[in-house]
Amino acid sequence: MTLRLGSLKAPKGSTRNRKRLGRGVGSTLGKTCGKGHKGHQARSGYKRRAHREGGQMPLYRKLPKRGFKNPNRVEFEAINVGRLAQLDTPEITMEILHTGRLLAARRAKYKILGQGDFTRACVVFAHAFSKSARAKIEAAGGRCEVIA
Repeated sequence: MTLRLGSLKAPKGSTRNRKRLGRGVGSTLGKTCGKGHKGHQARSGYKRRAHREGGQMPLYRKLPKRGFKNPNRVEFEAINVGRLAQLDTPEITMEILHTGRLLAARRAKYKILGQGDFTRACVVFAHAFSKSARAKIEAAGGRCEVIA
């Protein structure tokens, strides 16, 4: 028999019948339907939130807060100069880095860092350069162009 979408079945024991509520006191899920008496949890639309701990002081309020998170921080993907040396093109752009699998995300901003050796002259386009990377590229006779 060939396997087709119409012949698929769940493995035995993997499915259960749904819980039928409000079917009389004898069913143990009649009257209050297993929700107890009154209160927030007995109401329809109630969702238990992960950070709620009843009347107890929540964990996020107990723990000390430290430092500052800058909401305007710009994150860069780092690429070292030594990895750029693998590419054999006169210009190194975002598309070339992406097709050469040196850049993970096409929309990410990237910064060229100075680890490794760079010996050939070429134009490198990037969102940012470290001082050492800029020095190595220019020492090899290349040029650093900043993308806006």
